[in-house]
Amino acid sequence: MRDIMFYKDFIGSIHYSTEDETFFGKIEGIDDSISFEGSSVKELKESFREAVEDYIELCKLNGKKPQKAYKGSFNIRISQELHRQTAREAIKRGISLNKFIESIIAEKVSASK
Repeated sequence: MRDIMFYKDFIGSIHYSTEDETFFGKIEGIDDSISFEGSSVKELKESFREAVEDYIELCKLNGKKPQKAYKGSFNIRISQELHRQTAREAIKRGISLNKFIESIIAEKVSASK
């Protein structure tokens, strides 16, 4: 389990600084860098919600979509052997390597909901 929290359609990553005795985090999945902090869990949650609301408002004022835009393509690094095995499995199924990997990712993401 990761240290994350949710508000509206946003994810906030959470960390703790032992030096400052403060929780802190940032809003993930956006094109900007927005952070929040609190000295208690309650303060952290409130700070996260305020950061999200402020960010949404700022995006509205600037005519910008708040969520990060994804291209639909990305590069991954895997071992040569796993690449070979995956390509062979796609061939056996009669689909492209991209379609095969997309179906596996979709299955894993759906299973985690």
